[in-house]
Amino acid sequence: MKLPPFHWWRTVFLLIPAIGAATVGLGAMSLVIGLFDRRGVATHRCAQWWARFILWVSGVRLEMPGRPLPPAGTSCIFVANHSSIYDTPILFGALSHQLRVMAKATLGYVPFIGWHLARSGHLLVNRKNPGAAIFKKMQRMIGEGASLMVFPEASRTTDGRMKPFKGGIFLLAIESGLPIVPVTVVGSRVVMPKGRLMVCPATVQVILHDPVPTKGLTRADARSLAQRVQAVVGTGLFSTESGGQVPDVTA
Repeated sequence: MKLPPFHWWRTVFLLIPAIGAATVGLGAMSLVIGLFDRRGVATHRCAQWWARFILWVSGVRLEMPGRPLPPAGTSCIFVANHSSIYDTPILFGALSHQLRVMAKATLGYVPFIGWHLARSGHLLVNRKNPGAAIFKKMQRMIGEGASLMVFPEASRTTDGRMKPFKGGIFLLAIESGLPIVPVTVVGSRVVMPKGRLMVCPATVQVILHDPVPTKGLTRADARSLAQRVQAVVGTGLFSTESGGQVPDVTA
C-alpha cells in the first residue's frame, strides 16, 4: 500500500487547521469591525491579512511583473484567469486596491467567509435574476473608490486551458464606464489544481496588463470586449518550460 505524499499530510494536518483557524479568527474580527466600518475599508484589510497568511503558511511566493497597479482609489475591474482555489487569496495578497468580489448570493450564508462578504460591500448576486440591484451595488462600490475582482470563466479550469470568458461582467463594465485591467495568474495550478486535496509550495506570477477602457462602447460590444480581454490574459499564461502542466509532486 502506497502512502500519500508528504504534501498531502502537510495539507491535511497543518494547512487545513491553520487556515480554518485564521478564517474563523479574522472573519470574527471583520464582523466586529464591520459594525463601525460600513464602507468595508478596514474589513478589507482583514481579508488581505487572511490572504497573506494563507500564502505564507502554504509556501506560496508572489512575483509581480508587468504593468504597475492603477493609482490607489481608482475604481476598475480586475479580470483574471482561474486555475486554482488559491487564486482568490493570491489576488487579495498581490493587489493593494480595495477589492470587492462578485459571488452567488447564497454564499452570504456561509459562516465567517460568507458573513464577511455580506457585511463588507461585496457584490452578492442572484445569478438567475440579477436585475437592477447589481448595477446599484456597482455604483456604490465606485463611490467608495473600490475595485471589482472577477474570474469571468465562472469556474476553475480542470486541464489548464482557459474557458471562454462570459460576457455579463463586460456588459456591466460598459454600463458602469469602468476600465478593465487584465491579470494573468501563472503557476497557481501548481499550488492546488481543481480536484486535488494537496497544496504544494510554488512561486506564482501575477502579471498586470495595460487597462482596457470601456467608455464609448455599447452593449453590443460586450462579447468582442470579452474576447479581446481574454486574448490579453492568455498571453504568456504558460511558460515553454512547463507547458502549463502540473509537475509530478507525488514522488
